[in-house]
Amino acid sequence: MTPTPHLTTSDVRTERPAQFQHVEQSQLPYTGTATVDIVVPVYNEERALPGCLRTLHARLSRGFPFPWRITVADNASTDATLATARRLADELPGVSVVHLDRKGRGLALRTVWGASDADIVAYMDVDLSTGLDGLLPLIAPLASGHSDLAIGSRLAPGARTVRGPRREFVSRCYNGIIRLTHGVRFTDAQCGFKAARTEVLRPLLQVTRDEAWFFDTELLLLAEHNGLRIHEVPVDWVEDVDTRVDVVSTATDDLRGLWRMARLKASGDARADIRPRPDPAAEHPDAVLAPSTRRGVLSWEVGCFVAIGIASTIGQALLYWLLRGWWSPAVANLVSLLFLTVLNTEANRRLTFRHSAAPPARVHLGAGGLFVLGYLVTSGAVLWFKQLAPGASPAAETAVLAAASVVVTCVRFAVLRLAVFRGPGRRTR
Repeated sequence: MTPTPHLTTSDVRTERPAQFQHVEQSQLPYTGTATVDIVVPVYNEERALPGCLRTLHARLSRGFPFPWRITVADNASTDATLATARRLADELPGVSVVHLDRKGRGLALRTVWGASDADIVAYMDVDLSTGLDGLLPLIAPLASGHSDLAIGSRLAPGARTVRGPRREFVSRCYNGIIRLTHGVRFTDAQCGFKAARTEVLRPLLQVTRDEAWFFDTELLLLAEHNGLRIHEVPVDWVEDVDTRVDVVSTATDDLRGLWRMARLKASGDARADIRPRPDPAAEHPDAVLAPSTRRGVLSWEVGCFVAIGIASTIGQALLYWLLRGWWSPAVANLVSLLFLTVLNTEANRRLTFRHSAAPPARVHLGAGGLFVLGYLVTSGAVLWFKQLAPGASPAAETAVLAAASVVVTCVRFAVLRLAVFRGPGRRTR
């Protein structure tokens, strides 16, 4: 086989070469012209503040492509933090100071962000645990208008963290609880590295209530509930052990906050006055598009639901068969059905009815009611079969259970589609 010769520059000829086009900045609505206000909330941080501001200021001065400002939000410090911030503001151009008489990171952010005249507001922790290489990727999708909020994530693919096992465990458990109870898609709620477009943030700030550490989670839950697009940036993160965070107390407050947010969304009070994004449209003027019909949506929902239902039925049958060696038919069925119901509901939420804006409380309650129905029907079928054929093998019981599960699956689809996932609108992604 003759090897293919390598091409050289002289072998390549460009037909009708085009000139690079330069667009004046005045014609760019976002990129390069969006102003950015970076807030650093502090409480008793006289030691850490000088290094933070000088490092951040130097990084921004070396070529950050957007007009920027640093705002130190001192929330009721009792040491020399405020005096230190004022001295640094006199020394470093582009640094301002805001003082609040009450303590609370959430209060500081809501106050400064709500009053900011910048197009984009951001914040980072004073310890600079999050690498500043992630700052431009955090701001860019907001400046272009592609996303509404951007967050740094220590749990997203590509992130690198250096922290102790205790904090790693607590962080993963907390974010897992958020995803399980509220069905969110973002991976890291509490990383101190976030930004938002001011025009979409202000309506959310009117709904937020927390003034402490739960503010971050509350803001993200409200943003996703209202259909905003959240961009995640995998970050490098190095733990600073000199922290003001009481992990146990903060975790307790966070769990109470999650319960409050669930009730707020269930009542409908979590809706903010935000203009929805326009529906996706083809960029190519001659694109050939499939007709938009409910038939296509129904086909997708049926196809996904059938596939998930088949997998769930097989999974439950296998788990029941394994558990039947230790437990009675009723108990083995209860455990297998409970486990597969949770997985089934999550799969349908993410795939089958992924555009539903149904409140999470309705989804969980509806799935719970369907679980009770499914358990009664399948257990009744197995017990009835046991009475008809007392000497039947576990394999025969499993077949009866699978048949009953098919019936339950059909009923489940109808109820999920017509009642459980039928929310006030479709979620925009």
